[in-house]
Formats: sequence, structure tokens, C-alpha cells
Amino acid sequence: MKKKIINITKSIIVLILFFFSSYFRYIPIYLFKLNFNKLSNFQKIELSLFSNICLIIILFIIYRKELVNEWKIFKKNIREDIDIGFKYWFIGFLVMAISNVIITFVFKNAQANNEQQVQKLIDYAPFIMLISAGIAAPIYEEITFRKAFKNIIKNKYLFILISGIVFGSLHVITQVNTITDLLYIIPYSSLGIALAGMYQKTDTIYTSITMHMLHNSILLIISIL
Repeated sequence: MKKKIINITKSIIVLILFFFSSYFRYIPIYLFKLNFNKLSNFQKIELSLFSNICLIIILFIIYRKELVNEWKIFKKNIREDIDIGFKYWFIGFLVMAISNVIITFVFKNAQANNEQQVQKLIDYAPFIMLISAGIAAPIYEEITFRKAFKNIIKNKYLFILISGIVFGSLHVITQVNTITDLLYIIPYSSLGIALAGMYQKTDTIYTSITMHMLHNSILLIISIL
């Protein structure tokens, strides 16, 4: 019972940190007495990366023992875990791609605004975005949506479903302009479900982190080129 309460408390703290992590950028703003309104887009992206790094450090402190143990599991079974991860990712990516095509052609007014926003940021600072979205984001997103959820949802099917849908929803709802834009929850959730599935199967968060990094980095490099 005590362990359950601790896990729930940790998960709540992690979710709160995730939603309010952007406020970490005000640390250097305050220290160096910067005027946020006068900062360039490049500087704002740098501050966003700073916030991401702060979040990752705190998450590692919260889950340090579990993350160390899961790293040992990953190192021991790295080939098998990557193989499993790739299979899950491929299925998730396939569903994601097909559903994207269907939504685009059937509902022509629908837009994946999150992807459009990311593309704008890539245009401003491609290298920093590669670090931020390609490396940092997969780390804190996997710990938040996979680790925190898995620790409190013991039914594996329920965990995979809820983790995937919440992950997909939060990538879409903040950038919604029309009702049809919500349809993009489907492709994002398919990837989230795949990542949750590989974590459940391998029992190490580093499998989903690795595949998430691979997925984001490939898409970012294609966008940059």
C-alpha cells in the first residue's frame, strides 16, 4: 500500500512538472535580467531547450533507482529489446502513416498544427531543434507518459491504451483550430500505443526512449534537408 501511494505521488508530481516545465526558462531570464519580449526566436528556442534539460534532470532524480535498474536490463538484452522495439515501432508508424493519409484526403480541412509549429521552429534553429525534439523530448516524454503511467496502471492493456491516447491527445489538443483537427489524435496515439507496448514487453524504458529518438530524429533530419 505504501509503495502504491509513493508511485501515485511520484506520477502526479511528474505530470505537474511536465505541464509547467516551460516556466524553467524564466530562471536564466531572471538571472540575466532578460526582456522576454525582446528575445529572438532563436533565443526562445534555446530557453525551451534549457527547460527541457531541467525537466530531464528532475525526472532522473525522481526515478533514479528504477532508471538505473532498467538501464541494466537494457544493456543485458539490448539486441533483443531493440528488435522488439523496432517491430512495435514499425507497426505504430504504419498505422500512423495510413491514418494520416486517410485524414488528409477525406477531411481536407483538418490540419496537423503541431507538425506545422515544429517545422517553423526547425526553420529558426535546426540544430537546437534536433537536440530538443530529437533527443530531449523522447527522454522526458517517455518517462512522463510511459514510466509514470506504468507505475500506477497495473493492467498492461489499460496502461498501453491510456498511455498512448493521452500521449496522442496532448500532441494535438493544444494546437486545435477546428473539430476535424482532433482526428490527428489517431495517428499520434498509434505511435504512443506502440511505444507503450514495447515498454511493457521489454520492461525497460530505454527501449521506447531509443525508438522514440530514432523516430523523431529521422523526421527532423528529413525536415531539415
